[in-house]
Amino acid sequence: MPHTNPPPSQCDVLVVGAGPAGSACALWLARAGLQVLLADQHAFPRDKVCGDGLIPDTHAALRRLGVFEEVAALAQQVPHVRCVGPRGGFVDVPGSLSVLPRKTLDHVLVRAAQRAGAWLLAPLRFEAPLLDGERVVGARLRNDGGRFDIAARWVVMATGAAAQPLMAAGLCERRTPSGVALRGYVRHPAMAGRINQLQIVWHPRLRGGYGWVFPAPGGLFNVGTGLVGSHAVQGNGKGRMQDVNLRRMLDDFCSVYAPARELMAGGELQGEIKGAPLRCTLRGARWSRPGMLATGEAAGSTYSFSGEGIGKAMETGLLAAEALLAQAQNRHGHSDDSVRERYEATLRALQPRFDLYETASGVNRHPWLADLVVWRARRSPRILKRLAGVLEETQSPGRLFSWSGITKLMFE
Repeated sequence: MPHTNPPPSQCDVLVVGAGPAGSACALWLARAGLQVLLADQHAFPRDKVCGDGLIPDTHAALRRLGVFEEVAALAQQVPHVRCVGPRGGFVDVPGSLSVLPRKTLDHVLVRAAQRAGAWLLAPLRFEAPLLDGERVVGARLRNDGGRFDIAARWVVMATGAAAQPLMAAGLCERRTPSGVALRGYVRHPAMAGRINQLQIVWHPRLRGGYGWVFPAPGGLFNVGTGLVGSHAVQGNGKGRMQDVNLRRMLDDFCSVYAPARELMAGGELQGEIKGAPLRCTLRGARWSRPGMLATGEAAGSTYSFSGEGIGKAMETGLLAAEALLAQAQNRHGHSDDSVRERYEATLRALQPRFDLYETASGVNRHPWLADLVVWRARRSPRILKRLAGVLEETQSPGRLFSWSGITKLMFE
């Protein structure tokens, strides 16, 4: 049960950021008996800009955390992803999939962390690390009521794609994001029976990006566009954004894709259309410093191919928790360096997979590739099975979206 007594001013681990990565990390540590404080700049439940699609790696992480059934009961289940090429051709790729707005998903995860024994501190914003020499020994948090110093054996930064907290923590290597996304919620119950799959669309009008229509529960639809590689990196971690108007990009998506156009024209917009940065490919931040780890999108856990990051955020949050538990549970103790080395080794092991998905993101810059893959997958059960394997992460996307993969597509 959540704590009813005031939180302590010191703890074993302070997790900053209560999104999927932070909540997963806090839940895992608290369940193992560590004293954990979970801080977030917003009170829960709170909105979060996202596509809201839950794909197989997300389901796997939710099962590991013991909350899959709770999430599944709230989510909209869908049987496949519809990949739509510029010419309008499509192929339906089967998979274990669902949709649940992040406002609900993140609240489920936060409550699960609280039930495991973590304290939730919100709203509190990270201001600076507390230092003993070069080692982080806690953090200064603040809200309208003032500043609060929390002493911690370790601090885990799970603050998402925003650069400012990483800069304050001394972990930021890239101030600008890897990509950007824009989404709106539209309620259109009449279309709930017509759109029962995740729809992802490539088209030259989307300027190197992609569009999506995802059906959420209750006749709600998440309609949006994303662009990876939106900022050209320059010196000192800074970058310059491409000449792209995201709202115009969303309008163009609606003009070229009839379901999106019908939803936006005939549905009821729920709240504002909102944008958010993306931090991809496990790059752009130091993964650790003495006494501190970065995890989730703060560490770049989003795939550049699709902008999907919920599952990988939880996966990296669990990896951070496991590295910390290895130290806490060893009677002879592990050094701080060994914790960092263990954690960073697990992220390096993931890097090749992220690199392959970055290669696959070429389909966003060359949407004619989507037409080719759709055309071949509609005619070849073996290629369709490979696409399903990419979704399940049992197949390398490079086998389909690299130049060698394209050559094979032409002759299989």
